[in-house]
Amino acid sequence: MIDPQVQKILYWAQRASGPGYIQLGAQAARDWYARAVLTLDVAPVLMHDVHDHRLALPGRTITVRQYVPLEHGWAQPQPALLFCHGGGFTIGSVDTHDRLCRVLAGAGRCHVYSVDYRLAPEHRFPAAVDDAFAALDWLRAQSGALGVDIARIAVGGDSAGGTLAAASALHARDRGIPIVLQLLIYPGMASRQDTESHQRLSRGYLLDADVIQWFFNHYVRSDADRDDWRFAPLMAPSLARVAPAWIALAQYDPLLDEGLAYADRLRHAGVPVACTVFEGMIHAFFQHGGFVPAARRAHAAAGAALRAAFGVEE
Repeated sequence: MIDPQVQKILYWAQRASGPGYIQLGAQAARDWYARAVLTLDVAPVLMHDVHDHRLALPGRTITVRQYVPLEHGWAQPQPALLFCHGGGFTIGSVDTHDRLCRVLAGAGRCHVYSVDYRLAPEHRFPAAVDDAFAALDWLRAQSGALGVDIARIAVGGDSAGGTLAAASALHARDRGIPIVLQLLIYPGMASRQDTESHQRLSRGYLLDADVIQWFFNHYVRSDADRDDWRFAPLMAPSLARVAPAWIALAQYDPLLDEGLAYADRLRHAGVPVACTVFEGMIHAFFQHGGFVPAARRAHAAAGAALRAAFGVEE
């Protein structure tokens, strides 16, 4: 059964007037989402320091926002989470996910580095994943200067950001880079949106089927990109030796089945995985914590998973 607070959100969404993402176009959709996301989110968690780093990469410059929850000495390097925001590779930013990153930094007792990767349609596949990989390389290279323990780095993200996090974990495995956890929040994993949950929840649960395809049509260059594991980690030939995973899924999310399938593949590959389906929840519920108490409980569970992976004492 849908959570009563979530049911109110769906009711408000159905009653809302005005154009949707598809009618707005990419830039207007970004602007609308940036305003709307704050209405249900938690209040900002106070941080010791928040700082934007500008990464000069070949042919582009991207921002990575650093969150430091508590003051610490440089002799005590801290664990870190490299986080990629959701938004179908088309909308979202470090600003839209600022409050969630603050929550994860505080609950996980770690630095968080939020990647403002390039968005589609201005920058199509594999631009976003290239930026995520580059940000991971930068974090490792600068770990000493940043006060980060290079042996305690995790990757994470929500929705499309979960896709990028899972791809980054595979990239790290292939390069021999140790990652202690992949924190995947209702991630996109599949090349085709044809599962039972996609069909059953195709309309009326905030993430409609036509909106998903609108996102992906902005991002992929051709249909062949959908079969690249960097777009759909379920397409990876092997998941063996990839980092352990903590996966949060929502019961009423079209992406539910592909998240479950990814968890199953990890288990079959011998990878430790904890997968929780949060009952009564919908896609994007991690950003509904200001209105939905169950979302705050999910925040706490994510924080506990990070602390356990980092070996941080309670």
